[in-house]
Amino acid sequence: MRPTHALMLADARRAAEAAEAEARANGWAVSIAVCDAGGHALWLQRMDGAPLMSAIVAPEKARTCVLSGKPSKAFEDMVNNGRFAALAMPVVPLEGGEPIVVDGCVIGAVGVSGVKAGEDAQVARAGVAAVLASANA
Repeated sequence: MRPTHALMLADARRAAEAAEAEARANGWAVSIAVCDAGGHALWLQRMDGAPLMSAIVAPEKARTCVLSGKPSKAFEDMVNNGRFAALAMPVVPLEGGEPIVVDGCVIGAVGVSGVKAGEDAQVARAGVAAVLASANA
């Protein structure tokens, strides 16, 4: 056996606060989701003005990362490069989900939706960075 780490609600809050700060700094209205290692929601928020659908897409981007251990962009790239079989997988092939990896284990993920794909990912990475900085402190 090996010891594992687990996200706590405080970690989800920390990720969401950092992600929201990044979004606000850029004038973006997004939905932010944080899930645990099982892909279950710990946090979901839709900022004022964020598209309604973003509140459905953001958690799915996070879940995609937990299931695969990869950023959700990996699946978007697969589809864009002609690997349409990826559309049959239980994942959302849209950039904006980033896994939270500690000691080589995926312990959760941040998913963001509401602006351009790269911008969603930028916001999600800010959330991940905040959790990892706290874990290393």
